[in-house]
Amino acid sequence: MKIGIFDSGIGGLSLLHQAMITLPEVDYVFYADVDNVPYGEKTTEQIREYVDRAVDFLVSKGCKAIVLACNTATSAAITFLRNKYQIPIIGIEPAVKPACAHNRGKRIMVVATPVTAKGVKLKNLIMKYDIDSKVDVIALPKLVRFAQQDEFNSAEVMNYLNNQFAGHNFNDYSELVLGCTHFNYFKDSFAKLFPDDIEIIDGNIGVSNYLKNILIKNGVLDNNDDKLCGTVEYYYSGRAVDDKELEHIKMLHRRLEVMRKI
Repeated sequence: MKIGIFDSGIGGLSLLHQAMITLPEVDYVFYADVDNVPYGEKTTEQIREYVDRAVDFLVSKGCKAIVLACNTATSAAITFLRNKYQIPIIGIEPAVKPACAHNRGKRIMVVATPVTAKGVKLKNLIMKYDIDSKVDVIALPKLVRFAQQDEFNSAEVMNYLNNQFAGHNFNDYSELVLGCTHFNYFKDSFAKLFPDDIEIIDGNIGVSNYLKNILIKNGVLDNNDDKLCGTVEYYYSGRAVDDKELEHIKMLHRRLEVMRKI
């Protein structure tokens, strides 16, 4: 059985990384739409077209469920996709609910792409769970581009974050919600800015557990299936990655393993 993991770029590797821990016996097909990244600067219509093309590709590869490891794609396209395809389509959303539940009397910062930050989905989440009006939302459009360039904790990145956070007192916050899977690569950079006790929440564990429950509920997960071997196929905008790209992916997985412990 194959599970598709989709993102606009390399950010989705962070969810794939966690999914492989939660469901190590499942085969995965990872699709990064590197030709069109970043999605956060595109129109809703463009995003929907790109995501539909990717999902169609993953279905053609035999995927029995697909995870949109992209908050922007989820916000723009998930209703359309669920109406079109018969297999489970699982989206991802900023982890506002656990952040509000864990809050220690301070404020909550949600960082996201512009599309997610302005989207109805996030606004509804905040209205539902932010009873005490403690959530602040900051758009970080350039962070996706930094990630795609493997620039994670340079002086340029730190200057950019400080400029985007201007006017906010880092000590006012106890929770930082990463509303884009690309942002997982920058946990060490965020940790340098916020208090030592900041809780950084990325939502990947919750999504991976939800994926597992959906597979069990739909009767498509069989731990005794000898055909499951835990392999991963990687594609960039529909093209199988070459050896150089695969080495780069392995490097990113190593960084994600370090970031997962922050």
